[in-house]
Amino acid sequence: MKIILAPDSFKGNLTSMSVAIAFEKGIKRVLPGANCIKVPMADGGEGTVQSLVDGVGGKFIRKRVVGPVGKTVSARYGLLSDGKTAIIEMAEASGLPLVNCKNMNPMKTTTFGTGELILDAAKHGAKKIIIGIGGSATNDGGVGMAQAIGVRFFNKQGKEISEYGSGGMLHKITDIDVKKTAPILKKVKIIVACDVNNPLCGKSGASYVFSPQKGATPKMVKILDDNLKHLGKAIKQSLKQDVVRLKGAGAAGGLGAGLVAFAKAKIKSGAEIVIDASNIRKHMKNADLVITGEGRVDCQTAFGKTPSGVAKAARKYRIPTIVIGGGITDDANDIFSFGIEGLESACARDMSLDEAIKNSRQHLANAAERAIRLVLIGKKITKNKLK
Repeated sequence: MKIILAPDSFKGNLTSMSVAIAFEKGIKRVLPGANCIKVPMADGGEGTVQSLVDGVGGKFIRKRVVGPVGKTVSARYGLLSDGKTAIIEMAEASGLPLVNCKNMNPMKTTTFGTGELILDAAKHGAKKIIIGIGGSATNDGGVGMAQAIGVRFFNKQGKEISEYGSGGMLHKITDIDVKKTAPILKKVKIIVACDVNNPLCGKSGASYVFSPQKGATPKMVKILDDNLKHLGKAIKQSLKQDVVRLKGAGAAGGLGAGLVAFAKAKIKSGAEIVIDASNIRKHMKNADLVITGEGRVDCQTAFGKTPSGVAKAARKYRIPTIVIGGGITDDANDIFSFGIEGLESACARDMSLDEAIKNSRQHLANAAERAIRLVLIGKKITKNKLK
């Protein structure tokens, strides 16, 4: 039996590859001769770089960049084995974990370091850069990132703004000049892995929805939203682009809009991007079963998450998909309406989160064994009916 193992990481616990290895261990207790193909997955968020380097091959590159509060941090990205595709997680350079809880203030944080990573990837030969934009500490509309790649911003006096782009300074921008954008980026295709549809501003935009978790007070939220509206108008006036209502523009504090406006990026579903980059479809030919999974399975799993993306790809080859979740909610059965045909919990009994994490590899192996045994029962029933 050929089985594709394509889980997401279990956040804060196991990488995607570690989960796949645990699945394989459980499967081979029942089917020692099974051909298990491990394809680590992600949805564009945390773990995307690790999953694609593990699955496709490549190397990690470290660079010291400007962090979200202006201090130097060490960030890494992946360069895949083709030497032409780079994978960046913006949180490595501009993420919330890099900000002290006492200093959380999206009025002051910047994406400058993310721009430095983009530029460094291009200098290392990348012709395609995939950027996951989850986990940001910023609300600067991507202005910091743009400064790092050479875009210039001017105030009403016609002077270039030298301070790092941040959520609190956007109102100063009256003109934008992209002519000095690093020439090396002209031949680089940038794709944004994004699974939120929030516009740049307004009640469902970056500031109102996401900035409170980054430390914004109600007063700050209003200022940040007004500043992003101002930036949107400046972009339209200077660059003749309307990014205010663009789906995904509000992701990562407006970095989605900034990447489109200043780096000519395209926004796509994170799960679909990783599926394309992982080459999982070539492994699905002649496969009998796909097993995927994530830390928590609920009704939202069907919308843009790794399991739904994997199942969608598998359906084209008429391959059934089973999802194994670290935890399963009462509404998780809704995923059956979206092409997922089996669901199994890693935890066979009630237990604390600490216990579940401590023995996670064993729980996942046991869950995979249970799933395979149920598959074999189905095969026996079918075989008996055909006699």
